[in-house]
Amino acid sequence: MDLKPQDLLVALKLAVRESKTPPPYAELAKSVGLSASEVYQAVRRCRRSGLVHDDLVPDRKAIVELVVHGIRYLMPAERGAATRGMPTSYGVSPLKELLTAGDSAPPVWPDPQGKVRGESLKPIYRSVPEASRRDPKLHACLALVDALRTGRARERILAQEHFRLMIDPVV
Repeated sequence: MDLKPQDLLVALKLAVRESKTPPPYAELAKSVGLSASEVYQAVRRCRRSGLVHDDLVPDRKAIVELVVHGIRYLMPAERGAATRGMPTSYGVSPLKELLTAGDSAPPVWPDPQGKVRGESLKPIYRSVPEASRRDPKLHACLALVDALRTGRARERILAQEHFRLMIDPVV
Protein backbone atom coordinates (compact mmCIF):
# COMPACT_ATOMS: atom_id res chain seq x y z
CA MET A 1 0.00 0.00 0.00
CA ASP A 2 1.77 3.13 -1.24
CA LEU A 3 1.48 6.55 0.33
CA LYS A 4 -0.62 9.02 -1.60
CA PRO A 5 -0.32 12.81 -1.57
CA GLN A 6 -3.49 13.19 0.51
CA ASP A 7 -1.92 10.93 3.15
CA LEU A 8 0.90 13.40 3.69
CA LEU A 9 -1.63 16.24 3.86
CA VAL A 10 -3.53 14.40 6.61
CA ALA A 11 -0.32 13.55 8.51
CA LEU A 12 0.83 17.18 8.35
CA LYS A 13 -2.56 18.41 9.54
CA LEU A 14 -2.38 16.06 12.52
CA ALA A 15 1.17 17.23 13.24
CA VAL A 16 0.33 20.96 13.29
CA ARG A 17 -2.90 20.67 15.31
CA GLU A 18 -2.86 22.53 18.62
CA SER A 19 -5.19 20.07 20.37
CA LYS A 20 -3.75 16.89 21.85
CA THR A 21 -7.04 14.99 21.62
CA PRO A 22 -7.61 13.06 18.39
CA PRO A 23 -10.10 14.76 16.09
CA PRO A 24 -13.19 13.00 14.78
CA TYR A 25 -12.75 11.85 11.19
CA ALA A 26 -15.50 14.21 9.99
CA GLU A 27 -13.71 17.22 11.52
CA LEU A 28 -10.35 16.16 10.12
CA ALA A 29 -11.93 15.57 6.71
CA LYS A 30 -13.52 19.01 6.62
CA SER A 31 -10.27 20.69 7.66
CA VAL A 32 -8.28 19.18 4.77
CA GLY A 33 -11.00 19.18 2.11
CA LEU A 34 -11.50 15.42 1.87
CA SER A 35 -14.41 13.10 2.63
CA ALA A 36 -14.43 11.17 5.90
CA SER A 37 -13.87 7.91 4.01
CA GLU A 38 -10.87 9.40 2.16
CA VAL A 39 -9.40 10.52 5.50
CA TYR A 40 -10.03 7.06 6.98
CA GLN A 41 -8.10 5.46 4.10
CA ALA A 42 -5.34 8.07 4.35
CA VAL A 43 -4.95 7.39 8.07
CA ARG A 44 -4.79 3.63 7.37
CA ARG A 45 -1.94 4.18 4.90
CA CYS A 46 -0.20 6.58 7.30
CA ARG A 47 -0.41 3.99 10.08
CA ARG A 48 1.04 1.34 7.82
CA SER A 49 3.86 3.66 6.84
CA GLY A 50 4.57 4.63 10.43
CA LEU A 51 3.59 8.30 10.07
CA VAL A 52 0.62 8.05 12.44
CA HIS A 53 -0.04 5.85 15.47
CA ASP A 54 -3.32 4.03 16.14
CA ASP A 55 -4.66 6.85 18.31
CA LEU A 56 -4.23 9.44 15.50
CA VAL A 57 -1.04 10.74 17.09
CA PRO A 58 1.48 11.70 14.41
CA ASP A 59 4.98 10.26 14.57
CA ARG A 60 6.69 13.62 14.23
CA LYS A 61 10.19 12.24 13.73
CA ALA A 62 8.99 9.99 10.89
CA ILE A 63 7.15 12.88 9.22
CA VAL A 64 10.23 15.11 9.45
CA GLU A 65 12.45 12.36 8.06
CA LEU A 66 10.10 11.67 5.13
CA VAL A 67 9.63 15.31 4.19
CA VAL A 68 13.19 16.51 4.69
CA HIS A 69 14.86 13.60 2.94
CA GLY A 70 12.28 12.32 0.48
CA ILE A 71 9.70 14.90 -0.56
CA ARG A 72 11.67 16.09 -3.60
CA TYR A 73 11.65 12.55 -4.97
CA LEU A 74 8.27 11.35 -3.73
CA MET A 75 6.33 14.39 -4.93
CA PRO A 76 8.46 16.33 -7.43
CA ALA A 77 7.46 19.91 -8.16
CA GLU A 78 5.43 20.72 -11.25
CA ARG A 79 5.80 24.36 -12.25
CA GLY A 80 3.64 26.18 -14.73
CA ALA A 81 2.88 29.56 -16.22
CA ALA A 82 2.20 32.71 -14.25
CA THR A 83 -1.23 32.70 -12.65
CA ARG A 84 -3.24 34.06 -9.77
CA GLY A 85 -3.20 32.00 -6.62
CA MET A 86 -2.15 31.48 -3.03
CA PRO A 87 1.53 32.09 -2.23
CA THR A 88 3.73 29.19 -1.21
CA SER A 89 7.39 28.36 -0.61
CA TYR A 90 9.46 31.52 -0.01
CA GLY A 91 6.32 33.66 -0.47
CA VAL A 92 5.04 32.66 3.00
CA SER A 93 6.41 33.28 6.50
CA PRO A 94 8.91 32.42 7.87
CA LEU A 95 10.90 32.20 4.61
CA LYS A 96 9.31 35.37 3.28
CA GLU A 97 11.14 37.41 5.90
CA LEU A 98 14.42 35.50 5.57
CA LEU A 99 14.87 35.42 1.80
CA THR A 100 14.75 38.21 -0.73
CA ALA A 101 13.02 37.27 -3.92
CA GLY A 102 14.25 40.30 -5.83
CA ASP A 103 11.79 41.33 -8.51
CA SER A 104 10.40 37.83 -9.02
CA ALA A 105 6.93 36.97 -7.82
CA PRO A 106 6.61 34.08 -5.36
CA PRO A 107 5.39 30.67 -6.46
CA VAL A 108 1.64 30.24 -6.05
CA TRP A 109 -0.80 27.37 -5.92
CA PRO A 110 -3.32 28.11 -8.67
CA ASP A 111 -6.47 29.26 -6.91
CA PRO A 112 -9.35 31.37 -8.21
CA GLN A 113 -9.67 32.96 -4.76
CA GLY A 114 -5.96 33.79 -4.67
CA LYS A 115 -4.80 37.38 -4.44
CA VAL A 116 -1.17 36.99 -5.58
CA ARG A 117 0.18 36.56 -9.09
CA GLY A 118 3.21 34.34 -9.58
CA GLU A 119 4.64 31.22 -11.16
CA SER A 120 2.21 28.36 -10.62
CA LEU A 121 3.30 25.40 -8.55
CA LYS A 122 1.09 22.35 -8.40
CA PRO A 123 0.34 21.63 -4.72
CA ILE A 124 0.95 18.17 -3.26
CA TYR A 125 -2.83 17.63 -3.34
CA ARG A 126 -5.70 19.50 -4.96
CA SER A 127 -7.36 20.56 -1.68
CA VAL A 128 -4.19 22.22 -0.31
CA PRO A 129 -5.29 25.84 -1.04
CA GLU A 130 -8.67 25.24 0.61
CA ALA A 131 -7.10 23.55 3.66
CA SER A 132 -4.51 26.33 3.91
CA ARG A 133 -7.19 29.03 3.93
CA ARG A 134 -8.75 27.30 6.95
CA ASP A 135 -5.50 26.86 8.88
CA PRO A 136 -2.63 29.40 8.65
CA LYS A 137 -0.25 27.07 10.50
CA LEU A 138 -0.93 24.30 7.97
CA HIS A 139 -0.38 26.86 5.20
CA ALA A 140 3.04 27.75 6.63
CA CYS A 141 3.89 24.05 6.97
CA LEU A 142 2.88 23.24 3.38
CA ALA A 143 4.82 26.27 2.12
CA LEU A 144 7.93 24.89 3.85
CA VAL A 145 7.26 21.52 2.20
CA ASP A 146 7.15 23.30 -1.15
CA ALA A 147 10.41 25.09 -0.40
CA LEU A 148 11.95 21.68 0.23
CA ARG A 149 10.49 20.42 -3.07
CA THR A 150 11.54 23.38 -5.20
CA GLY A 151 14.13 25.49 -3.47
CA ARG A 152 17.78 26.03 -4.08
CA ALA A 153 20.28 24.96 -1.42
CA ARG A 154 19.88 28.00 0.86
CA GLU A 155 16.08 27.89 0.69
CA ARG A 156 16.07 24.16 1.44
CA ILE A 157 18.39 24.56 4.43
CA LEU A 158 16.22 27.30 5.94
CA ALA A 159 13.02 25.40 5.13
CA GLN A 160 14.43 22.25 6.72
CA GLU A 161 15.30 24.08 9.96
CA HIS A 162 11.89 25.72 10.22
CA PHE A 163 10.00 22.58 9.23
CA ARG A 164 11.78 20.56 11.94
CA LEU A 165 10.94 23.22 14.53
CA MET A 166 7.31 23.38 13.44
CA ILE A 167 6.68 19.62 13.38
CA ASP A 168 8.99 18.32 16.11
CA PRO A 169 10.22 21.17 18.31
CA VAL A 170 11.86 18.71 20.72
CA VAL A 171 14.51 17.76 18.11
